[in-house]
Amino acid sequence: MNTRVGFIGLGIMGKPMALNILKAGYDVTVNDLNTESVETLVQAGAVFGTPADMGATCDVIITMLPASHHVEQVVLGENGLLQTATAGTILIDMSSISPVASVEIAKQAALRGVEMLDAPVSGGEPKAIDGTLSIMVGGKDDVFETVRPLLEVVGASVTLVGKNGSGVTAKLANQIIVNLNIAAMSEALTLAAKAGIDVEKMYQAIRGGLAGSAVLDAKVPLILERNFVAGGRIDINLKDMTNVMETAHEIGVPLPLSSQLVEIFHALKIDGKAADDHGGIIQYYEKLAHVEVRKV
Repeated sequence: MNTRVGFIGLGIMGKPMALNILKAGYDVTVNDLNTESVETLVQAGAVFGTPADMGATCDVIITMLPASHHVEQVVLGENGLLQTATAGTILIDMSSISPVASVEIAKQAALRGVEMLDAPVSGGEPKAIDGTLSIMVGGKDDVFETVRPLLEVVGASVTLVGKNGSGVTAKLANQIIVNLNIAAMSEALTLAAKAGIDVEKMYQAIRGGLAGSAVLDAKVPLILERNFVAGGRIDINLKDMTNVMETAHEIGVPLPLSSQLVEIFHALKIDGKAADDHGGIIQYYEKLAHVEVRKV
């Protein structure tokens, strides 16, 4: 397989994704500030390179970074990949950033003949590890088809939603549904715990009905074990929901529930929970009700 892939951002999601691409037989160059993560990939067969190195040598470059300014830095910065990238290089930004920033980066890339797809993911760390993420993509159809086999290495569901910016907009919609689902679930679990019923049995009773969901099945068992090790960090989801509100205000969409959830995330961050999994939203409700949801 001759496609040379650059991968920038080896965090909770990026590291297993890069490993899966490497296992699929691609030549992979990696970059991250975390030297331990880089070393893991190098030991698995990748090589280390700067963004500028990747621009000069890679056919496809994937970014998987925390926020818009990080993506802007490695793409547009003084030593960014656009300084050396040649026409025909494809940039796939799989971060969850604002649509405004994503479209602007795509415009700047196009000036150098570099095609960009915004392709954020959903599914958390477990699906990143087993290569079954849902990927929502914005960009040109022909560019999407060129890299579809690569995206299918890390995703079980890969969908072209529309033009540049469509993928990150779809991700914002996804984050509203996921995080408000967790918040609703947290209210229900806190109510049940305070009422004194067996929360685990209640979960088994309701999961097969209309209240059942992938979120319910992913998060309730962890909450009952008091396991808040992050698959999706509270501070990252706070960033996503802040992007949701900024985008919504810009285009004239009131989102009262989302706005309240932003404040809940801020409260949890102030309470020292920023690095917890977003299933840790329940701790906000527990603190208000003076109860803890756990196995009997």
